[in-house]
Amino acid sequence: MHRIACAIVLSAGTILSAATAPDPTPAQIEDIIAKFAAKEADFQRARSNYTYRQTARVQELDEGGTPVGKWEMVSDIIFTPDGKRTEKVVRAPMATLRNLQLDPGDVQDLRDVQPFVLTTEQLPKYNVRYIGREQVDEIGCYVFAVRPKKMESGQRYFEGQVWVDDRDLQIVKSYGRGVGLLKRGADNQYPKFETYREQIDGKYWFPTYTIANDTLQFQTGPQKIKMMVKYEDYKQFKSDIIIKYEDVEQKPELKKP
Repeated sequence: MHRIACAIVLSAGTILSAATAPDPTPAQIEDIIAKFAAKEADFQRARSNYTYRQTARVQELDEGGTPVGKWEMVSDIIFTPDGKRTEKVVRAPMATLRNLQLDPGDVQDLRDVQPFVLTTEQLPKYNVRYIGREQVDEIGCYVFAVRPKKMESGQRYFEGQVWVDDRDLQIVKSYGRGVGLLKRGADNQYPKFETYREQIDGKYWFPTYTIANDTLQFQTGPQKIKMMVKYEDYKQFKSDIIIKYEDVEQKPELKKP
């Protein structure tokens, strides 16, 4: 009984401590942004050496929330025998959507925007503003608002918020939508989504789940949709990259998650 009570007190104390921790100074915020962008760059390189299965599903709902149409695709992100990264479609049943049609922006969001990674290279393209501290489950996080500075034709961007682990300095959650320049008169709408990450290899936080439950306001009227994307069965394919931590070089271990 005493052990349980002690654990509860310690857990509550940890949460309270994280919630009441002081905000960083402006100089510290700039340093945090630079460091987490560098960590994201390391993560992006590491993830490119992993295979995984991606299951994407979009449901069209009626006014009462009942599914009336569906699009689904299951694909494996793998490597060819000569080491090139490719996508192999495992299953893609015939779509039964009535009022929705996936456009190139939807496909690009699925691949690049929903599993959003803000690297050092991408950082100059975005305005990043510190909002405050929040708790995600038991993880203390810095919260930042992110929006593109300028949009170029044919490119898709993330606009929303990211939650950065205040110890690992990696994104653990993102919430927002994909944005980009649209053709004049085009009636393209994109849902708000939430992406969660999990620590897969003991170092990096990998996207594992994206969910969207939104009402898109088309010119022809509102349309409810529900979207789910799962990223699972991560496996390291090869290890030819060098990752730097605090000026110490180390190669990631070859092990199954």
